[in-house]
Amino acid sequence: MVQASMALTGVGKCCRLLLRQRSKAAFLNVAQPGWIESSEGAKRHLLSEDVIKLQDFQQRKLAVAHLAKGSQGNFVELFNEKLQKKDLMLRDELKLLLHLCQSADDMVVARDAIYRYHAENQNVAFGEFRFGPIFVRLCYELGLEDMAFAVLTDKQMKGFFNDATSFNITVDMLFMKGSHENALEVLRTMRNQNIPFNKETHILAAGTCYKLNTTESYRICTSLIEEGQTNGSIPRRAYGFAIALALKQNDIENAKSLFSQIMSTDNRLFQNLNILTLTMSGAVPDAIYTLTASLLPRSPAFVKKLEFSQEVLDLLCLRSEGGPHLMEVKQIVAQLEQAGQVTRQTLDDMLCHTPSGKRKPAPITEERRFSRRTHRPLHSMLLSE
Repeated sequence: MVQASMALTGVGKCCRLLLRQRSKAAFLNVAQPGWIESSEGAKRHLLSEDVIKLQDFQQRKLAVAHLAKGSQGNFVELFNEKLQKKDLMLRDELKLLLHLCQSADDMVVARDAIYRYHAENQNVAFGEFRFGPIFVRLCYELGLEDMAFAVLTDKQMKGFFNDATSFNITVDMLFMKGSHENALEVLRTMRNQNIPFNKETHILAAGTCYKLNTTESYRICTSLIEEGQTNGSIPRRAYGFAIALALKQNDIENAKSLFSQIMSTDNRLFQNLNILTLTMSGAVPDAIYTLTASLLPRSPAFVKKLEFSQEVLDLLCLRSEGGPHLMEVKQIVAQLEQAGQVTRQTLDDMLCHTPSGKRKPAPITEERRFSRRTHRPLHSMLLSE
């Protein structure tokens, strides 16, 4: 056991260095579950890499594995032995363990380790290293959403995940796997533990409620939006989910109210939501006017055209049947198709896209004075490589 502890300590030191047919069925009766069921085929997550930071985490794992080369093969086994012996657990040892986990079996040891560490350090002063984001990123990397859910919602671990990042990544992981009930439970846990919701949390919460599409989830979503409006913390994307959910629940007036509160609605998602809201409220002439204003028949190739979902246009045609505006609707839809402004993407596709994130600025490099090839001085700009 002494050897095991020494090995752990030694390595610790090293570490320190939405298709047409389904669209008709979708909107004929928005209160039916058909739309939401049909939209679950594609599993997508809502957070960008800027928030999840999985790539950065994986790079750190590689760096730690390199530093601990020669020891990581048996480190997890040694750590498990230490757990069984109930020896004191050091922070740097746990940090190293989490960075060396490569399998589901390793994660079982890591899970047991953070339970022990939390039990031993619950009363440590605030400001300690946060292990929560590392643990949930490991679960994200290895596809262990059930483990992340179980640990975050365990009352014994209250206080260990004391940051919004851990909850957000877990909700995003559960959303991607279609576990929306569990995602909502994680959000409840976050609220019960008084972890403040940030803009990513509001997007995830609205998206989860939209996917659940129940009376309860609609109540929760409406409550969160109203609460966030008092301090201006609701991002535009969360409004999109809330409007779509209101339409699913056939609450047209609330959808209109939410739409009126968005400062900028000139993008594809909100223009499609606008046409859908106008169609479902019976304002077909207004929908025709909006579509006509968006028509760009002879715009240059470099001008980005506003696209409308085929399923939204199909519903507009359907709701216009037997009315005085059917021919106008068919004409504008044909013009949009000819202009290349009709997309097969569903409204759900637009809502649940994965954002690209912010572009990282190119690093500022100093002027080189030596050749990379010969390592000799560069005497003029003409000689630079």
